[in-house]
Amino acid sequence: AIDAAQQSEQTWQQVRDRLQGLTTLQARLVTIRENSAGLDREYAVYGTLSEVASGRQGSKVSLQRFILSVLLDDVLIGASQRLRKMSRGRYWLVRREQAGRGASGLDLDVMDEYTGQQRAVATLSGGESFMAALALALGLSDVVQAYAGGIRLDTLFIDEGFGSLDAESLELAIRTLIDLQAGGRTIGIISHVSELKEQKPRRVDSVPGLSVSRIRVRAPGLSDAEVDMET
Repeated sequence: AIDAAQQSEQTWQQVRDRLQGLTTLQARLVTIRENSAGLDREYAVYGTLSEVASGRQGSKVSLQRFILSVLLDDVLIGASQRLRKMSRGRYWLVRREQAGRGASGLDLDVMDEYTGQQRAVATLSGGESFMAALALALGLSDVVQAYAGGIRLDTLFIDEGFGSLDAESLELAIRTLIDLQAGGRTIGIISHVSELKEQKPRRVDSVPGLSVSRIRVRAPGLSDAEVDMET
């Protein structure tokens, strides 16, 4: 009987220790669950904000691209004014609002007044693409000056592209550049188009040779100056 009582006492102690261990574990689990619920509530705010800011939800536009798109809208205002002038009112640039499968928000389309439809800038011809690129460059310079607090972009260099324009488009592009020059800007053009040479009395001509090429500097009121350079 004594052995049975001792065995029962030992069994009870084991059960009691087990119960205490489980009770302690239960308390820890309750604490962990409460902390986890708090983290879930915080994530509902910060996690959603992070996903929206990184462009993983909604319109798929990240915060960075959204800010850039606002600046791009300002660029497009000035760019579209110049493009409409160069294209005789046919084209103006718009930012594509429709979300794509990947990162979006900075894609450009062109509105064609002849068809009344919006289409990708990639559908423009070579000459039209050059006019759009020139308009964007000029619109960007306007925005930089407006946002940079007194910084002025008084000198612009344009490298080629004029050869892709037809006679009418070339005339409109040159007229735009002349208007900019009349406004106080210095416009530098790198081109082989002869019509541009006639429009620019101040220029630097590259004269090729068999062994030595020459650079000829032309300016109104000054005699031509030539400098040899190795080919």
